[in-house]
Amino acid sequence: MTDERSPPPQAMNLTGKLLIAMPGMGDPRFANAVVFICAHSAEGAMGFIVNKPTQDLRLRDLLTQLSITVTPDTRDLPVHFGGPVEHGRGFVLHDYGYHSAISTLDVNSDFAMTATLDILEDMAEGRGPGNALLALGYAGWGPGQLESELGQNGWLTADADPDLVFTAPDPDKWEAALAQLGISALMLSSDAGHA
Repeated sequence: MTDERSPPPQAMNLTGKLLIAMPGMGDPRFANAVVFICAHSAEGAMGFIVNKPTQDLRLRDLLTQLSITVTPDTRDLPVHFGGPVEHGRGFVLHDYGYHSAISTLDVNSDFAMTATLDILEDMAEGRGPGNALLALGYAGWGPGQLESELGQNGWLTADADPDLVFTAPDPDKWEAALAQLGISALMLSSDAGHA
């Protein structure tokens, strides 16, 4: 007798993708958020909000707070609110071309993430990654939590475009991410229609 059961469903893996918050997102910290997912597995997911810069905190300020010497080669980059988890911890989402001597997580062929101090030292001296987004804190989901939020239409997913993540103006990233999917923000409503 042969076993004709169907194979188990393929596990969802959004590593290296963008989450685009739908209008009406219950958590105001994620309103109009675009989140880059660094890791997604059965154990959960983690990523960074890439379109919410912090108020009045720049790379140079952060380096000064960490007693890292600012040089003329230090770029003037904003620091982003990466998410509500460990908001005192810093992360750098960057292009794949840079690798820390200590530890870098390769996300895919376009993106990597480093959370060790040496990347900030390199950035202070102008030797860091060509494209970088600094984040304090991260967005995290426990096992099955992100899948549940996707099932409740809390998020749309899209491919992560390096230009959108690293160079688009922060206030434009949400609409630009929607446009990648062929969706206008005006088409979305936070209220469900009822017949």
